[in-house]
Amino acid sequence: MGNSSKDDSATSGDASGGDVQPSNSSLYSEGERVLAYHGPRIYEAKVQKTEIRKKEWRYFVHYLGWNKNWDEWVGEDRLMKHTEENVQKQQALDKKQSVDKNVKSGRSNQTKAKSSMDAKVDKEDVKNNVPKGKKRKTDSGAEKGGSMAVEKLVKIQIPATLKKQLVDDWEYVTQQEKLVKLPRTPTVDEILAKYLEYKTKKDGMGADSIGEILKGIRCYFDKSLPTMLLYKRERKQYSDVVADDVSPSTIYGAEHLLRLFVKLPELLAYVNIEEETVTRLQQKLLDFLKFLQKNQSTFFLSAYDGAKVSEGKGKGKDD
Repeated sequence: MGNSSKDDSATSGDASGGDVQPSNSSLYSEGERVLAYHGPRIYEAKVQKTEIRKKEWRYFVHYLGWNKNWDEWVGEDRLMKHTEENVQKQQALDKKQSVDKNVKSGRSNQTKAKSSMDAKVDKEDVKNNVPKGKKRKTDSGAEKGGSMAVEKLVKIQIPATLKKQLVDDWEYVTQQEKLVKLPRTPTVDEILAKYLEYKTKKDGMGADSIGEILKGIRCYFDKSLPTMLLYKRERKQYSDVVADDVSPSTIYGAEHLLRLFVKLPELLAYVNIEEETVTRLQQKLLDFLKFLQKNQSTFFLSAYDGAKVSEGKGKGKDD
């Protein structure tokens, strides 16, 4: 699972389908079977305890089929009713994540020499394929093995409204056969520059204090985009618009940058980082995600290009 902390709830936004309830009424009851967001995926869970904290309901849930070590308190915006419609949403997210294993076979024929960064990306992708190909309903032993420990190392809690953005992104490309029109405005580089300016003005921080983080995000994005972040239907577009001497971060925008944050915890797991540094890194990455969330209407497209998509022969994240 991964990408969550033990006593948190998603930030502003509601991914539970728009249910509204009075603050003195609990939407979920003890013993109720629900669907719960954990990182970028949705899992079946059971509510074990309920309580009000700071005038907001929160719930202690057990993820069905997973070790009790993953039990946690979550807010209402992390939960959904166990309905047929929401189960379909869960299955869509499972498909989006599990088909990543196809990327490995798509890259196996590459003969181009890889840099050290490319090697880390490949190593991560191979190991990441093992647990994500399993079905949640039958995977009672999913907590066994090293992958769980890897995902626990670096946790990035994606805000609920950005999770919905990821789902919409998947539906536009894979279900409606639409693409993000390129080049994007603002580009990834421009978004990073805007964040640097924002932090400098807001906190009085020098460019050097966050510059390395932003350089790292840019580097990971440029290296992982063609191998891990593209859907199958996007690969021909990539080959058409990205020349050998052009960085993807100067062409792509927030839609593809957000996909990187789903993969970052696992990518960073193979980097030797001290525990204290990991904590600070998590905070800074979450702060950047909140910046994306704050500017969501400006940075992200409300609709994709409806032109007919040519799939090409390359393999990507999904079809």
